[in-house]
Amino acid sequence: MHLALREAQRSADADEVPVGAIIVKDGAVIGRAHNQTELLKDPTAHAEMIAITQAASAVGDWRLTDTLLYVTKEPCPMCAGAIVLARIPVVVFGVPDPKRGGAVSVFNILNHPQLNHRPEIIQGILEEPCRAMLQDFFRKKRLIPKD
Repeated sequence: MHLALREAQRSADADEVPVGAIIVKDGAVIGRAHNQTELLKDPTAHAEMIAITQAASAVGDWRLTDTLLYVTKEPCPMCAGAIVLARIPVVVFGVPDPKRGGAVSVFNILNHPQLNHRPEIIQGILEEPCRAMLQDFFRKKRLIPKD
């Protein structure tokens, strides 16, 4: 999760919502990313989506079995859907997202009984630093007047 927090800081430094994601297989990082929606002008450029694409390329398969995804904030519904499709077996996240969470807070996509894949969810890992980074980012955003 510390590596995911570093990625989240890269997002914040680029004036993106500070979310970072890391995918690990057999102890090695095979995907790492941070939010890049503003940079790429792409609503799908979430940290999880980019990390999943990198990991799939690294293993040469869209199935990411035997991997762990670490992400600083609960995945949104889009990212949760991609996690299910990629067959990621374990998702670890820092802070819940009570407005748009796709794992447990608003939608229960990761453990929906009608889906063929339901990853294990571990939440609250390094929750305070993950929360602080998001709160600091949005606090600063509210203080900066729009042009």
